[in-house]
Amino acid sequence: MTEPHSLTPTIKFCSQCGSAIEYRIPPDDSRLRAVCTVCATVHYDNPKCVVGTIPFLGDKILLCKRAIEPGYGMWTLPAGFMECGESLAQGAARETFEEACATVDLIEPVYSLVDIPHIGQIHIFFRAQLRDHDFAAGHETLAVALFAHDEIPWQELAFNSVRVALQSFIADATRGEFNTHHHVRTLTVS
Repeated sequence: MTEPHSLTPTIKFCSQCGSAIEYRIPPDDSRLRAVCTVCATVHYDNPKCVVGTIPFLGDKILLCKRAIEPGYGMWTLPAGFMECGESLAQGAARETFEEACATVDLIEPVYSLVDIPHIGQIHIFFRAQLRDHDFAAGHETLAVALFAHDEIPWQELAFNSVRVALQSFIADATRGEFNTHHHVRTLTVS
């Protein structure tokens, strides 16, 4: 097992009392944590979950052209950060509606998990059957379009997690058998 990648500390102030924090290893712990210098609250900086879908209709996949950074003007699957109080499935369906104005039926279980430790994120995608051709660009989207498998704009995809999820989806669709996929993306330094 390898040591976890160390991210740049992001917590600066205590959410309980507003005081400055310092990074130290608390008693009975083994990791550097953000600890309040006044009330001693320990703050945990955990990975963020990005949830989304691979929406399809027949043999075509719906992609969104981003209207925000990162990846402005590039294509992606509808996805975004999970909100507190919602399940993975609820978040994926919500993001699909917000970004593509599309209503989908999710196919469980989770289809693709992409761990991205160097940025503290986990990207989770469900396969999702579009209910109809009723979709449009949401407020974070410039355009939406259905693409046949051989029309995917691979050079214009915004994120590697989207690339690996789509590659798995197309390979599984060709084979006629869908499995859950897990990928780990690491930072490569040249």
